[in-house]
Amino acid sequence: MSAPFTPRSVLVTGGAGFIGSNFIHHFLAGNPDTRVVNLDLLTYAGNLENLKGVEADPRYSFVKGDVCDAELVASILSREKIDAVVHFAAESHVDRSIMGPEVFVRTNVLGTQVLLEEGRRHWAAGAVDGFRFLQVSTDEVYGSLGATGFFTESTPLAANSPYAASKAGADLLVRAYRETYGFPTLNTRCSNNYGPYQFPEKLIPLMIRNIIGQQPLPVYGDGLNVRDWLHVKDHSAAVETVLRRGAPGGVYNIGGNNEWRNIDIVNLVCDLLDNRLGRPAGTSRGLVTFVKDRPGHDRRYAIDATRMRNELGWEPSCTFEQGIGETIDWYLANQEWVGEVTSGAYRDYYRKMYGGR
Repeated sequence: MSAPFTPRSVLVTGGAGFIGSNFIHHFLAGNPDTRVVNLDLLTYAGNLENLKGVEADPRYSFVKGDVCDAELVASILSREKIDAVVHFAAESHVDRSIMGPEVFVRTNVLGTQVLLEEGRRHWAAGAVDGFRFLQVSTDEVYGSLGATGFFTESTPLAANSPYAASKAGADLLVRAYRETYGFPTLNTRCSNNYGPYQFPEKLIPLMIRNIIGQQPLPVYGDGLNVRDWLHVKDHSAAVETVLRRGAPGGVYNIGGNNEWRNIDIVNLVCDLLDNRLGRPAGTSRGLVTFVKDRPGHDRRYAIDATRMRNELGWEPSCTFEQGIGETIDWYLANQEWVGEVTSGAYRDYYRKMYGGR
């Protein structure tokens, strides 16, 4: 473990998205002497409503912009004396990447290269005493597992979707900047996240929304695909741990030790919501609709997070039973938020405020 790194001014990219906004809430709560600048383009999944609780905090500021805009990135790094970049900004939905891979390559690969290059120049100029660049990635870069085994940090990259390939390309650029320039990078790869503020195109919030509305619950293929699930608050804590104590050049897998088949997740959410909504047991399971599997659907992901535990002392603190219940309760209590992000009404408001698309 390297000596602890204490950033004073952090640039968070994609901080209006699901994981980024949760990270900002977490980080500001535990770091009273650190400033956070949030750079986000506010595309469909970016929503400043996610950050209402911190927008008045003098340690927080927001910049609407594109990670591919080198001039903008350079100006933020210089003006704000940034000494750490935590890079969440990404197009992230596999289905969307299958339908239109171009934007995934632009944002996830080119955007990462722009951040790396401008960060390297800022660091090389000696603008700050220390520096870290943390690339937040995904276990999907490893491809698919069989019935047994786990992804480790040494598992070869074998991406199977355009989304995963774009993240793998970004990860390789991060490695290249470390190996070529000595740039102090860090790389995390996490399993499936769940929790508050997740856009309702992803499995768990989609099922919650459709169950409440008594709409069909689409499940790909036979529903037996397996994922490891990680609560977003545990992921946020893990990212901060890597930023502070990770060894520059290191890759760290972050997992929840929590494998579930998709159909079992759906059935569990059905049963919990039936109970909360006062519906007869089994009512919502009748909404399950098996649909044609998506192309190249990876069968199983499972993370070995031993390095995080042994080297950095991190383990997930939230059990799935606790986390899924809290998540369902959050969505039930925030139906106005769900309605706004589903309709896109929030985008009109912020378009008028900040301009652009």
